[in-house]
Parts: sequence; structure tokens; C-alpha cells
Amino acid sequence: MARICAAGGADAVSLTNTFLAMSIDTETRTPRLSNVTGGLSGPAIKPISLRMVYETARAVSIPILGMGGIVTPEDAVEFLLAGATAVQVGTASYADPRAVERLARGLDSWCRSHQVERVASLTGALENPKG
Repeated sequence: MARICAAGGADAVSLTNTFLAMSIDTETRTPRLSNVTGGLSGPAIKPISLRMVYETARAVSIPILGMGGIVTPEDAVEFLLAGATAVQVGTASYADPRAVERLARGLDSWCRSHQVERVASLTGALENPKG
């Protein structure tokens, strides 16, 4: 899909947001949600989102906005290393309205402590897992 977007002239792609999910009450044998299914987001989807960013970064050359479970500065770094050009914070803001501000400060601190001069240098800098 990202290749189609890029070929169609998209300036960037964003991955991911919320996955359709379901929960069942085993005692009543009924869905826990009135609509039967609903959105799953936040830290629960981070491993899926990271994989999707990683695969997409290898498929297209347009910028990627990574999202899905970013709660800590290290989460943001993971998305950047996987190939994201930028990150978006969503669910974390429900628990902490200043999450974006906290994460920006934390990312700056992480970069300083790891001698990273430019956050952009992290994009796609994942070491080759196959050597």
C-alpha cells in the first residue's frame, strides 16, 4: 500500500494508528464492547507498529510518520531507528496531557547522553540484524 501511495505522489505516509480488536466476557459469553469490536491502540500495538515502519522504510523513499505506542523517549528512538522520519504521540496524551512536551525533552536528553547531534541521524539507523 505504501508503494502505491508513493507512486501516486504522496509526500509521506503515516503508520500506524488503531487496530480493530475484540474482547469477550467469558462469564456472560458476550462481547465486552457494545459494537462487538473496537480500537486497540497505545503500547499494546507498538511491536506491530514498529515492524510495519521497518518494512515500509525498506519499501519506499518518502518520509514515514511513526506512531503506535510511543510513551517514552526510548519508544520514539525505536521508531526512528526502524525508519520513521518523525513520530506522533496519541494514547499517551490521555494519561498525560503534557506527554509530547515530556517526550521531546526526554528525546533531547537521550540524544545528548548517546552523543547524537541530530535526531534525524537516527532515522533508519538500525544495525543490520543479520550482520
